[in-house]
Amino acid sequence: MPEFRSRLDTRSEAFARNRADMLALVEKLHGLAARAEALSEKRRARFEERGQLTPRERLNRLLDPGMPFLELFGLANYLVDDTDPDTSVPGASCLSGIGFVGGVRCLVLVDDSGIDAGAASKMTMDKLLRCMDLALDKKLPFVHLVESAGANLLKYEVESWARAGGWYYRLARLSAAGIPTIAVLHGPSTAGGAYMPGMSDYVVAVKGRGRAALAGAALLQAATGEVADEEELGGAEMHASKSGLVEYLAEDDAHALLIVRDLVGGLDWNAHCRIPEHQRHGNDIAPPVHSPDELAGLVPVDHQKPYDVREVVARFTDGSVFEEFKPLYGSATVCLQGSVHGHRCGVIGNNGPIDPDGATKGAQFMQLCDQARHPLVFLNNTTGYMVGTDYEQAGMIKHGSKMIQAVANVRVPRIALYIGASFGAGNYGMSGFGFQPDFLLSWPNARTGVMGGEQAARTMSHVARAGAARRGTGVDEQVLAAQEKQIAAHFDSQSDAFYTSGRVLDQGVIDPRDTRNVLAFLLDTCLEAEHRTLQPNSFGIARM
Repeated sequence: MPEFRSRLDTRSEAFARNRADMLALVEKLHGLAARAEALSEKRRARFEERGQLTPRERLNRLLDPGMPFLELFGLANYLVDDTDPDTSVPGASCLSGIGFVGGVRCLVLVDDSGIDAGAASKMTMDKLLRCMDLALDKKLPFVHLVESAGANLLKYEVESWARAGGWYYRLARLSAAGIPTIAVLHGPSTAGGAYMPGMSDYVVAVKGRGRAALAGAALLQAATGEVADEEELGGAEMHASKSGLVEYLAEDDAHALLIVRDLVGGLDWNAHCRIPEHQRHGNDIAPPVHSPDELAGLVPVDHQKPYDVREVVARFTDGSVFEEFKPLYGSATVCLQGSVHGHRCGVIGNNGPIDPDGATKGAQFMQLCDQARHPLVFLNNTTGYMVGTDYEQAGMIKHGSKMIQAVANVRVPRIALYIGASFGAGNYGMSGFGFQPDFLLSWPNARTGVMGGEQAARTMSHVARAGAARRGTGVDEQVLAAQEKQIAAHFDSQSDAFYTSGRVLDQGVIDPRDTRNVLAFLLDTCLEAEHRTLQPNSFGIARM
């Protein structure tokens, strides 16, 4: 296949404007990440005084140097507990992602005890449960570096407590599936949190710092009147010598992380992942002819401005080569076949709303990729399925349903990217959040929701005018104009990628220029999961 011939003019005024707008959003993304790190670093002196590593130092010591690490759910809790965009801190008091430990791809979670002593925020449990689901689905060893004050009792909500049961349920399921779970007690893990080490397959605890107790000293005294010493009640040495909760006792944080690296390395985990030779990829993969850096200027931040999604694909496929499926039929729905770092995959993108022909084509294309065992990549930029008398009579509901059926039932991995608009049922047909794609990430310009703010505002005004006409009364156009402004602002504020990611409606926001590398990492992760053989048990491993 010949390489794609780009028509992008990188010297144009439009490109320069798009790039400036996109990079401003990327800068905002980096600024929010820096906000969480800066707040955590304010406690550095306290960590050093106690002879501890900071949470980010722990993560760096755990991971293999020079190997990729993909942070996930980095914006969780942004604009949730604190709704002020100038002060809200993302991250939900923990760090999470997929990285390599001793050459093994793992799901890693680190309590950020530099922020509120690691106490859970409103979205912490959602983030934790989504991470554990991902570890189970992708057969990734789960490593949790623990130091948390637990639930914030001043902000207690019964639904948070109820959902927390899913934490223990998933630990049991991971262990029973044959997926190792490892907990490191760098500090306290109290009350319900004590079951984190209790239900992990391996527990490493730091002398003098690691603790686990169903009731800490303060709660114990309040509940029973007993006055207890923290170390005797739940200290690392007690658990290593008396309760049997701890398998490995470490001298300090750094030693604990070395133990974990040795533990993971000793699992011989990669021996259980036999990838066929024809699916292994060497170093002879052709990079895109068209630079991924150009993605920052290719796509307008304003989703109402059109662009050709083929230009996007040409900047992450090998050699900028792909083959288009049925290009003249349902042309606004673009279906392509190409490779990303040697992974053959299907790509579905949008050059506008999805019409009946586009929906039919998309459904067929997904089934063909499923037949060929090619993963699917969805590039969301659509306002939805077409509406109107002609489209309804042409069977839009019926044909749209075909596409939604296909996306729900294909067996191959699905990776969805919100790279522009993703509204209404178009979001469903393009493997949005509710359809549980294997991975779902956003660009910082993305917008998603039931519809755009302007569309919602005009719809409500039309309803008001129609109602007034039926009643034979007039409408106050000034009132309607004010209502339109309010409704548009309300909808638009909730469709923003930073807002939705804060509510864990994706797995994170990425710089568009990183799309090729991120896709390659995710496709590798899916390939490993497909070819990994587990040795499940009837029950999770328990300490006898």
